Amino acid sequence: VELVESGGGLVQAGGSLRLSCAASGRTLSSYAMGWFRQAPRKEREFVAAISWSGNHTYYADSVRRRFTISRDNDKNTMYLQMNSLNPEDTAIYYCAASHGNNWYPLLLSEYDYWGQGTQVTVSS
Repeated sequence: VELVESGGGLVQAGGSLRLSCAASGRTLSSYAMGWFRQAPRKEREFVAAISWSGNHTYYADSVRRRFTISRDNDKNTMYLQMNSLNPEDTAIYYCAASHGNNWYPLLLSEYDYWGQGTQVTVSS
């Protein structure tokens, strides 16, 4: 499975961005999916996850009620709608796919495939 993120960019604090994660090589409908991010000099951290059906989601406390994860299995694509962005959200955002048993995996080690990342920069 090849994953490609898009939609990153520069935005002012309070603004919004929508990230996309497109898959090729295999259908995503059997994979749980997730978003992670890595800020400079920090470890990669969990942001949000969604079950294969899209019926179950989970968010990190830092983004809950601001970010929304979704997926369209017909388009083989996952999304992350990010609202009320602040400078602390600045990071490279990665999408990932998991073939494990968890509906919404939270750990990096649970994911089997990763995208190359897309930069999100929020200015104050």
